[in-house]
Formats: sequence, structure tokens, C-alpha cells
Amino acid sequence: MSDIIIKNISDEYIDEVLKINSLSFKDPWSKSSFTKELENKFAHYIVALRDDLVVGYAGIWAILDEAHIISIAVHPDYRGLDISVHLMNGILDLCKTIGVKELTLEVRTSNTIAQNLYKKFNFKEEGIRKKYYPDGEDGLIMWNRNL
Repeated sequence: MSDIIIKNISDEYIDEVLKINSLSFKDPWSKSSFTKELENKFAHYIVALRDDLVVGYAGIWAILDEAHIISIAVHPDYRGLDISVHLMNGILDLCKTIGVKELTLEVRTSNTIAQNLYKKFNFKEEGIRKKYYPDGEDGLIMWNRNL
């Protein structure tokens, strides 16, 4: 497999990120919503590139020394190739750079693949958000409090 490069998002990658978003989530973001998100001073997004093609992306909101993973997704054609591991390492590097000490997220209770990824990065289950997702599925709250 070619090397995976992690970069900060730029305008040239937005359409590819939106395609991955629509292939990965039941309620994908519109282009205008995503573009507005990138104007949020608390938002930080990265992309994973393989042979100059966007194969995944991730985003956090960082406030003071705490951050929340907003989204992490890998194109379906590239799943199972550890791209999510590269993205998580990119998020952790970003957190260190901007002074984040704790990182949290919500993940669908049915998404055990993602939960196992987060556990590899020392995330612990700390609660449930009942009916968190638009379709009524619960969200598992996970934290890594030792970055």
C-alpha cells in the first residue's frame, strides 16, 4: 500500500470529503453546511491522502484544552487498510500542537468497528446519549483524558 499522507483540509479537497461523507453517514452534510463548518474558529479538519486522492477525513472542535471529534470517515473502497489509524494519529498530533489534553466523541452503539478503533487509542466508555442520532439510535460517549 502506498504511503498515507495526513494534511490540513483545504478548499481543493471539499468535494472529495463530501463524497466520503455521503457514502459513510445516514445524514450527510450539505456542501454549504460543511463550508460553513470550516469557517468555525473552533473547527480543525484533516484529510488522508493516498496517491493524491482523498481517502478519508476527520474533524474536531477544540475549545481551550478539550476537543470533540466531530467526524471521522474513510471511503468505503479503502476501509480495512488502517487509514482510520492514520487519521486518529493525525488527530492526536493536531491535539498536541494546539494544547488539547482531553478528547471526546459520540459513536453509534451499533458501530463496534469504530468503538474498537477508539479503544486502541485509549478511549474509555463513559456514558450513553439516549436517541442521540436522528434515527433514534443511542450514542456511546467515549473519552481519552490523558493525551
